[in-house]
Amino acid sequence: MPIQLLKPFSLRLVLIVPYVVLVIALAIALGILSYSAGSSAVGTVSRHLLLETVGRISQAVDRHIVGSGAVLETAFPSDVPAPPSIEADFHEIRNRFWVATTLHTDPNNYVYYGNEAGQGLGLMRHTAQDVELRMKLRADEHRAVYHFSGIDGPLQFQRRETALFDPRTRPWYTNGKHTEGHTWTSVYIDFGTRQLIATRARQVHNADASFEGVVATDVSLKALNDFVGRLEVSPNGVAFIIEPDGNLIASSASSNVVTLPDGSGGRLNAGASDHALLKDAYVTVQGRIAARDDQNLPRVFEFKTADGSLIHAAFDRIRDEAGLDWVMVVAMPASDFLGGVRENVTRTIVLATLAVLLAIAIGLSILNWVSNDLRRLSEVARRVGDGELDTPVGIERRDEIGALARSFETMQNRLRTDRLTGLANREAFLEQLRRRIDAAHADRRRPRLGILFIDLNGFKAINDTYGHDAGDRALQEIAARLSHKLRQDDLVARYAGDEFVILLADVEHRGTLESIREHVDAFLREPLESIPGMNARVNGGAVGAALYPDDATDAEGLLKHADRVMYVEKLGKQQAE
Repeated sequence: MPIQLLKPFSLRLVLIVPYVVLVIALAIALGILSYSAGSSAVGTVSRHLLLETVGRISQAVDRHIVGSGAVLETAFPSDVPAPPSIEADFHEIRNRFWVATTLHTDPNNYVYYGNEAGQGLGLMRHTAQDVELRMKLRADEHRAVYHFSGIDGPLQFQRRETALFDPRTRPWYTNGKHTEGHTWTSVYIDFGTRQLIATRARQVHNADASFEGVVATDVSLKALNDFVGRLEVSPNGVAFIIEPDGNLIASSASSNVVTLPDGSGGRLNAGASDHALLKDAYVTVQGRIAARDDQNLPRVFEFKTADGSLIHAAFDRIRDEAGLDWVMVVAMPASDFLGGVRENVTRTIVLATLAVLLAIAIGLSILNWVSNDLRRLSEVARRVGDGELDTPVGIERRDEIGALARSFETMQNRLRTDRLTGLANREAFLEQLRRRIDAAHADRRRPRLGILFIDLNGFKAINDTYGHDAGDRALQEIAARLSHKLRQDDLVARYAGDEFVILLADVEHRGTLESIREHVDAFLREPLESIPGMNARVNGGAVGAALYPDDATDAEGLLKHADRVMYVEKLGKQQAE
């Protein structure tokens, strides 16, 4: 039987089949590359987002509690001996308590003192002028409640408490009495508000350096819980603050207080939470808490839930010399980040397959166009991973890759920009400051750099009087005013809350820096146009200045110096008022 030759393939088939196979293979490769680049970019961004979020929580905790030490020091300065009785120095103590409650009205609006004789004096600020005074001058008398307005206003008797209050039996007093220096009480539930409270206390000594009494201030944790609750973590993410034993202080996913069967309030432990991700995150981080491992914090880590879902998380820890020990945790499912990447990859593969069938003639040019952009996106992802957050993407497309590039640019912008004001945020400011310091260090002929640290005066009054929307508009107007009034090479950033920082280029000497500082302080006092029909103003601000390299040679040192100068100026103005 003769051997039958195979039927030859047509030239078209020979040309098309390998090309189609090649294009399909390339399409698959592009899908893999797209997923890899997207995953890498998202991994980098998710890490930055986790660190930024846990950093914001740590900063909020620090700002929430840092003022309590200054309140106690103002109420009873360490070098001022306590009198043997409250009435012996009543006017001076009352004035100091008045000043102490003006430093950080939220949350330190209540400061109080008790001594070994059973006397007690407390001052609670309700408004800028209206104050409630609680006082007892004998151990066996019930505490009297007075009201007065203004620092020297006359006392107006309101009522006398029915229950006998003895400061010597209170936890804050016993803690302070048996602890050298500052001490925190355990977090507890306020009976009236059902909110969590922590109390900071300190011993007070008499002229003989003997123990005389304890001064304390309450720190309400409601604002901290509200802050965490408002955090935009991710669609299914969670953020929370706990004590080392797992008791919740604040949470974005659940209440920190539960109602017990008898109707009273109780603390909620993270390990008993009905929120699965919160509970899993606590169980995972519990071992690290027990080990008291403070190295390389904040720290990012991963874990898997019982159903195999991958979770990205980060935690940080704040402790102080007074015994405070809180842990901040942020956890986000990986699917919250990767879902969009998978969708983009799927659409890319489908479009590539259609392109094989419909546009083979232009396939090679399209592949070249796509691959160049993918390489660009991968390079940008790598550079962002190395810390160069402002690396331009430079991809102008209207397809899925363009959507991925725009999403990446949006994530970059969020890492650099304050969402409310549009100014640079804290991290972007620090990065730019470090770059300019490096440039100035490399070229000694460059002019000096200046830093201005601004804390607005009267901003809380705008929030309280006109509402938080007006406060946001006021911050936006102040941000625009700072941006428009300064030079093109200067950089303005929102540091936190009502604090702004300015990086001044080409500052010849300290006189120039002081002139700019006075100029900034002057235009901050102008009425706000963003609140029409209302005579609202921020009354200027406390502006601290620092000069490179005279005051410090690194970014952190310059900011700390300017912050200290600002704080001294703000305290001086408050005392002058």
